[in-house]
Amino acid sequence: MLSIETIEQTLQSELAVALYFSAPTCNVCHALKPKLLSAFEENFPQLQVISIDISETPEIASHFSVFTIPTLLVYLDGKEFLRKSRHMSVGEVVQEIKRPYDMMTS
Repeated sequence: MLSIETIEQTLQSELAVALYFSAPTCNVCHALKPKLLSAFEENFPQLQVISIDISETPEIASHFSVFTIPTLLVYLDGKEFLRKSRHMSVGEVVQEIKRPYDMMTS
């Protein structure tokens, strides 16, 4: 079971983590997720992605101050680096993460 503690431990122990907040009723979430996952796999092999269904765990969304879906939070070296909500392009997300990620992993 996903918990705030588990996520916080992952954020501290992994170099790069993405939290993807969505819900079963969100069509945009379902259209965006496979594109993001594919781009992350291709560009950021060490990035761990955690999907969070806010309808099942609203306390996690609240803990991370997520009030709209889809929301993507990217953590690099334990610190929040990127926060995107609603309208985001996959290319834009990749472009914003690429340089710091490459510097950390090279």
